[in-house]
Amino acid sequence: MLFSLDHVGFETGGRPILSDVSFTVAEGEYVTFSGPSGSGKSTLLRLIATLLTPTTGTILYHDKPQNDYAKVDYRRQVSYCFQQPSLFGDSVRDNLAFPFTLRDQPFDPEKATAALKQVDLSASMLDKPIKELSGGEKQRVALIRNLLFTPDVILLDEVTTGLDTATKDIVHQLIEDKNLHQGVSVLAVTHDESEIAVAHRLITITAGRMEAEHE
Repeated sequence: MLFSLDHVGFETGGRPILSDVSFTVAEGEYVTFSGPSGSGKSTLLRLIATLLTPTTGTILYHDKPQNDYAKVDYRRQVSYCFQQPSLFGDSVRDNLAFPFTLRDQPFDPEKATAALKQVDLSASMLDKPIKELSGGEKQRVALIRNLLFTPDVILLDEVTTGLDTATKDIVHQLIEDKNLHQGVSVLAVTHDESEIAVAHRLITITAGRMEAEHE
């Protein structure tokens, strides 16, 4: 089993955000999480990403507790993509060089430009200043930064919110390709009906609890 969550809960400042959440995820699954705003969906994804720690219950990854993994090793396998893209440095190149730096590998511009083309961005984009990117371009750069070295799992926190239809289609196609053809497991928080439609399973979270699960 890829993930196993057993009675997971999280609270902050004495206020419960999630309570008694239990489910499993198999390798290669595409699972979406939906529900009202503020219901705890993003918190759940951050717990799975190890950006937060459960206050109750356990999360197993490949049948081992998350804490058994070094954070860097875990996050290479389980890659989290924020709702608001977080880019750094001065250029697109700075961001796409980062995954290579983490792995002590020399930057491969051909691999980077090939990734840009996957999301309909030209090779010339590589040296474009971050401050000149549109919101959709920033989101696509952030996404391929996470996918340059294919992870086992991609966690998506409403990454298509606010994008135009054409950009959404490009992002959807990339994610579906990674799932269908490379076996990447996808866990996505979304309100997007097209993302929900392609998923293998939908889990609904309401007021911090699992309300329903649909195949």
